[in-house]
Amino acid sequence: MQLSIDRVNAMDREAFMALFGGIFEHSPWVAERAWEARPFSDFDALHGAMAAAVGAVPTAQKIALLRVHPDLAGTEAQEGTMTAHSVSEQASAGLDALSRTEMARIHELNVRYRARHGFPFIIAARRYTKDGIFREFERRLGNDSEAELGECLAQIFAITRLRIAAIAGE
Repeated sequence: MQLSIDRVNAMDREAFMALFGGIFEHSPWVAERAWEARPFSDFDALHGAMAAAVGAVPTAQKIALLRVHPDLAGTEAQEGTMTAHSVSEQASAGLDALSRTEMARIHELNVRYRARHGFPFIIAARRYTKDGIFREFERRLGNDSEAELGECLAQIFAITRLRIAAIAGE
């Protein structure tokens, strides 16, 4: 069933948060701030309000937003503690079925990336193959942390727009 933007605009804060509070990984504050920007002309405007909420916070809070994301095929995936969104997204790229060699490689990349940048590697997994993710990991390891902050936020915005589209039935 397709959700209308008029229905979203008519929601009280509680209903809005129940539907959109999990769009940004472990960061319901983004949806809370976006709710204040109602009414939205469409779902792109809703997502734009969420992106603007992230854009308006200090760099330290943006980095905190990145740090609540799970490592790709990391401990949370192995322990089954990732959000349903993340499980589905990582599985869409085959990260739930890595060989032992691939698991060792992605673990090493996760460690190197976090050591270099101080936050996890984030990628819109639905837009990549497993091999493409490995290539992006290697390529982005060479970037400076400021560039990676911007790239991770851009990837989060791609991920969250796809999540909104799924909820809206687009």
